[in-house]
Amino acid sequence: MSFKTFLRHVREGFKNVFRNGWMSVASITSIVVSLFVLGVFILLVLNVNAVANKADSQVQINVHLTLNTDQKMRETLENEIGSMPEVSKVTFVSKEQGLKDFRKDMGPDAAELLEGFDEDNNPLPDKLLVEVIQPTTVPFVAEKIEALNKTHKEQPIYKVNYGKGSVETLFKVTKAVRNIGFIFVAGLALMSMFLISNTIRVTILARRKEIGIMKLVGATNYFIRWPFFIEGALIGLIGSLVTSGALYVGYSSLVASVEGDPMLGLQLIRFEDIWVLLCGLLVGLGVLIGVWGSTVSIRKFLKV
Repeated sequence: MSFKTFLRHVREGFKNVFRNGWMSVASITSIVVSLFVLGVFILLVLNVNAVANKADSQVQINVHLTLNTDQKMRETLENEIGSMPEVSKVTFVSKEQGLKDFRKDMGPDAAELLEGFDEDNNPLPDKLLVEVIQPTTVPFVAEKIEALNKTHKEQPIYKVNYGKGSVETLFKVTKAVRNIGFIFVAGLALMSMFLISNTIRVTILARRKEIGIMKLVGATNYFIRWPFFIEGALIGLIGSLVTSGALYVGYSSLVASVEGDPMLGLQLIRFEDIWVLLCGLLVGLGVLIGVWGSTVSIRKFLKV
């Protein structure tokens, strides 16, 4: 196909979009509605996934040391734990700092309960805060840390705590949330594809006489198909761009209102951080569905 012929098909595709008026509007509207619902659900899944990732990343291992553990032994433990391939960071928290943090966490209402506890009378032990690279490895790393006691005669580790039981449940819940979310997105994407393609098929059906006449006067299948191919791609592109704009305006307003209300305590993903992924997906899906719906629908009318 020559470049001149290709330009002719592009011009015809553009003309057909405006020539068919309300049928093109119906197809574009179908794409906008379907992709908008899909986009909203994708944003919901991304935010839920971000919350789940944040909850996973906040899981830490607290390694409480025995009272008679000296600095040399503590540094040895830090090096041994830090050298584990699953560990990303080890932080030493003195018992003095631990008491300050405990007072802060309890708040002013518990001030009376903590009276009498100071640097000279501090029941809290020194501890090591261990962060891991992959949150799901926390139980395994905790067992490895507990096993270090067997390698030291002094047995410097008093207790290893990471919220056993609760953490495993948290990981299961976050995994289920992610899987369910992605399944719903995939299912909604398939539903959108069939809804949009059926609308485009109705548009093509209304022009079956035009296709038949072109076929009877000697036009080849490729010559007939290309303008519809361009038209479908253009309809999909327009619909997806309108959807992306609507999602940007609506979601940006939602983020601004949520961030302006500290009582909600929510932190949504900014649209600027995901617009390339989201808009690229919607535009690609819109154009793909538009082309697919046009080419599949016109195929049966080419058999004249």
